Amino acid sequence: LSSIDLLRGTVMVLMLLDHVRETFFLHMQMGDPVDVATASPALFACRLLAHLCAPVFVFLTGLSAWLYASRQPDGRRAASAFLFKRGLFLVVLELTLVNFAWTFELPPQTLYLQVIWAIGLSMLALSALLWLPRAALIALAIAIIAGHNLLDGVRLGADHPLHTLWAVLHQRDYLQFGDALRARTSYPLLPWIGVIALGWAAGPWFAREASAPGRQARLLWSGLGALGGFLLLRMANVYGDTAWALQADTTRTLMAFFNVTKYPPSLQFVLLTLGVGLLLLRLYESPALARRLQPLSALGAAPMFFYLLHLYVLKLLYLAAVALWGTNQGAVFGFDSVATLVAISIALAVVLQPPTAAFARLKARRRED
Repeated sequence: LSSIDLLRGTVMVLMLLDHVRETFFLHMQMGDPVDVATASPALFACRLLAHLCAPVFVFLTGLSAWLYASRQPDGRRAASAFLFKRGLFLVVLELTLVNFAWTFELPPQTLYLQVIWAIGLSMLALSALLWLPRAALIALAIAIIAGHNLLDGVRLGADHPLHTLWAVLHQRDYLQFGDALRARTSYPLLPWIGVIALGWAAGPWFAREASAPGRQARLLWSGLGALGGFLLLRMANVYGDTAWALQADTTRTLMAFFNVTKYPPSLQFVLLTLGVGLLLLRLYESPALARRLQPLSALGAAPMFFYLLHLYVLKLLYLAAVALWGTNQGAVFGFDSVATLVAISIALAVVLQPPTAAFARLKARRRED
């Protein structure tokens, strides 16, 4: 389905921009939530666009799992086994190749449990939850996404017997393993389970026998409904995220309004990002647009290859820049403008597209064989 690959490709490019920022803007790191008072509007916009990446990708993982099941003789059983094995693989990948790409430390001092970890564990959870009736799965997903902010005040200390479990599920924290190693639960898991379950539940919209106009209408109204829910909750300013306040000018006030919390993803964060994602998925149903944006589809057809490739390329580029020019921003090398980051991101996307497209074609041939 070209619309799914197009949406994946879109968020991969936005992710690339965010990772270029993280690599070459180390001297201007933003906190979480984004510091409205100090971040430039352009830098804030880059980060806001990147918010689309994780929820869209997790949702599409659930949707793709349903499509996989629909092609198997024993659909749910095959999908459950596939999700379990692939989920474990992604967890191992996060702990090894992905972490090494970020730090180049061997042995590592800190393991960063980020988006690939969250997707892997979400797949493990979905491998069990997919046996639920569709209505029950939707109800559970909504309850998790809508209700988990009620748990924001629950904080467990490192000496609590449930600290490790709670840090994995909801409390972004460090886990200490002896004196030489610790882990950072950068992506608390609980809300992502709801997002991947919603992706699975949306699968029947994309069945072979499903009506394309019906699917497009569902995508449109679901996206608009999610964005409407976000606006209502954000204006009420009482639940679903950290409260926002009027700022010194209109631009800063808009930044505060859209400054939603990602770690863990708040109800408002999920409504905003999935709302935009569903509308993009509806937009990409256009065959003419799909043809024009075909290079993006290649990135979406081989997302893990692109993910690993861009991490290592960015790390090597950064080391080469330090070797050539030394440090120019305190103790790090970095560029002065967001425009430079955007230019580098576009150039990298163009350079990395051909090898990713070649790998996608190889995957397709192997699948056909």
